[in-house]
Amino acid sequence: MNIRPDHGPSRLAAIRPDAVTGTRGAGLGDAVFSVLRQALRQGIFQPGDRLREEEIAEHFSVSRTPVRDALRRMLERRLLEVSGGRGLMIRRLDRAEVFELYQMREIMEGTAARFAAENATGAEIALLTDLQAAFEGTADVAECARLNKKFHEAIAGSVRNRFFHSPLEELQDFLALLGATTFSVSGRAGPAAAEHRRILDAIAAHDPDAAELAARDHIRSALATRLKMLNAD
Repeated sequence: MNIRPDHGPSRLAAIRPDAVTGTRGAGLGDAVFSVLRQALRQGIFQPGDRLREEEIAEHFSVSRTPVRDALRRMLERRLLEVSGGRGLMIRRLDRAEVFELYQMREIMEGTAARFAAENATGAEIALLTDLQAAFEGTADVAECARLNKKFHEAIAGSVRNRFFHSPLEELQDFLALLGATTFSVSGRAGPAAAEHRRILDAIAAHDPDAAELAARDHIRSALATRLKMLNAD
């Protein structure tokens, strides 16, 4: 496995210093946790990056107490790990965890597509159609990853089940621990676009069975690509 250089602290520059103090309706500990969690999801932090309490506190102009609380919560959620003498680092998932994560992702994404096919409005289908067109129209890896995330978020947004979103949120946290996007693998974007189109067509046709099957197949294809990436390390 390739070991990333320890560049975690420098990545703080990508986060607005006022992001924490500008958060309303939350205590400082909650705000720091929310900002760090979002940075992880956005790929600002990557597996192997070290998070230093003092540098985070300095960057956001807060005391160490809320930062310590936020890092404790991330550690409890298994988003961080203690790495002998080097403090807290963004976790790396082992191969077994990757398989388990994709198993759950297949179930969750399949369920989301099924519910979307049952409940999506015309406006929500139009949004998915626009995202699909944008995805098919770009060759940029980062933009593919961003639009892919938006596409799946739009499907989840049409689920209409209040018990669905909490476990999906937790799943999204662990997906961030996978590191580099599968779209960094040459030739992945084209098949992914076709897989998205199949999901979209099933949702637009309000066919739950076809939508779930298409979404499950899509995640299996993503796993196959992820395994290629792991084998190349």
